[in-house]
Amino acid sequence: MTGAAQPLRGEQAVAAAVLRSDRFRLEREGDWQRLDAMVTAMEKGRLKKLSDDDVMALPVLYRNLLSSLSIARESSLDAGLIAYLESLTLRAYFIVYGTRTTFGGWCRSFFGGGLSRAVRAVGVDILVALAAMVIGAMLGFWLVDADPQWYFRLVPAQFSDVRVPGASREALLGTLFGKAEGEGLSVFAAYLFNNNAQVAIMAFALGFAFGVPTLLLLVYNMVGLGAMLWVFASRGLTVEFIGWLSIHGTTELLAILLAGAAGLHIGRALGFPGQRSHLAALSGAGRTAAQVMAGVIVMLICAGLLEGFARQLVQSTAMRYAIGYGVLALWLSYFFAFRPRRS
Repeated sequence: MTGAAQPLRGEQAVAAAVLRSDRFRLEREGDWQRLDAMVTAMEKGRLKKLSDDDVMALPVLYRNLLSSLSIARESSLDAGLIAYLESLTLRAYFIVYGTRTTFGGWCRSFFGGGLSRAVRAVGVDILVALAAMVIGAMLGFWLVDADPQWYFRLVPAQFSDVRVPGASREALLGTLFGKAEGEGLSVFAAYLFNNNAQVAIMAFALGFAFGVPTLLLLVYNMVGLGAMLWVFASRGLTVEFIGWLSIHGTTELLAILLAGAAGLHIGRALGFPGQRSHLAALSGAGRTAAQVMAGVIVMLICAGLLEGFARQLVQSTAMRYAIGYGVLALWLSYFFAFRPRRS
């Protein structure tokens, strides 16, 4: 009797569990199916086909789904039912809490105020990065002025052909105008662009170390430019050299400045989180810095186009200044004067 009773009780327990699972499903299945249909429609971009009642019911249905999943887990109901509820919960979570926007919508939000707000948010860091870059350029200029041999330590060897201390004014002037070929100044411009793009990325990436490597990198990057400036300034070609550099250099150097500021912003949040926890401070700083870096990428692309076309075609120093600083004025106006209201 005992052996026969045990299988019977086991069968009864299984039957009771199945009955409990079926009853649980029948009581709530209507809400699950409704939520599933709504989530599927929104995943396919058919939000307009949902009624106002459906949209209003979405948060309630989602909370009921969470409750159903919790009960199903605690009661050890059917594994297939639990798997279905978990899958529906995950899909509904991204609908309820996730940011859903098209690429065009993101672009409108980003360029329509998001980028400019992010740049203004790192204003203090921009000033610190600017000071580091100015110090670097002045240091390079001063070192070569004190001892011209420093030039060969600061400027890559492949660009130390005509543009060296002691070169004649005519030789230096010839590198600034006309179509440069081979190892001419166009190669140096391409080198500057590639180098500046790498520096921008590194300046941002090194910000996690409290911003110290970022500052050192900004100083180091400008030392070579300061040394090159001394060579042209020594022959009275300061205006011409800066004009040549301005066409693409204003955008490139501003991009490096912003990348360095983004790195410093993260380093500052890590070192001085204020009243927030380190995790919260880094999270907020990371979002802002990421927006700034997205803008830096756009600026580097623009600088590449200016370097590849405008610098080659424009041979007038006045026009070079007009283009370079006109573009700079547009960037600064967008970042600091463009203040649309939040929608």
